[in-house]
Amino acid sequence: MALVTLEEAKRQLDISSTSEDVELQLYIDSLDAVIEGYVGVVEQREITDIISGGGPALVVLHPPLVSVTSLSGPVTAPVSYPADTLSLDGPAGVISRADGGHFPAGPYTVTYTAGRAAVPPTVKLAALILLQHLWRTQYGASRVPVGGADDWSVTDPIPGFGYAVPNRVLQLLEPFKLPPGVA
Repeated sequence: MALVTLEEAKRQLDISSTSEDVELQLYIDSLDAVIEGYVGVVEQREITDIISGGGPALVVLHPPLVSVTSLSGPVTAPVSYPADTLSLDGPAGVISRADGGHFPAGPYTVTYTAGRAAVPPTVKLAALILLQHLWRTQYGASRVPVGGADDWSVTDPIPGFGYAVPNRVLQLLEPFKLPPGVA
């Protein structure tokens, strides 16, 4: 399921016809990657990754972490760790051994569920505002009769961000952003 549905997008953009549905769906499909780049996985899904590490903990690549289905490795001395022998720090995406032991160094294959139990309303709103912004930067305010100022005419960019993600979206995502070093 997408973070934003076609119906929600059309409501946000005040579009009633179906003539732009295919193009609008492309915009909708692009939202997840941008939003998740700031806040991690939003809607729950299963992911299989190969992660490096060892020591007291392993960190998944796509937090937040809901559960671990399987964890095995390293290649040099393969061991399978049953889910009930692991301790999880979900928001940080950290896996540790419940017995306090260490993981040997090496790559691990982990299958896990990442995401949130429900999409926070603020994240949904940020996605809708981002959609509106991207649509308006492509077509201008005259094509989308949404009230208010021309938020698509950005004149004060954030260094490194350009004009793709407006400040209001970043501010809405701030409470949910990933910790430093997690991307």
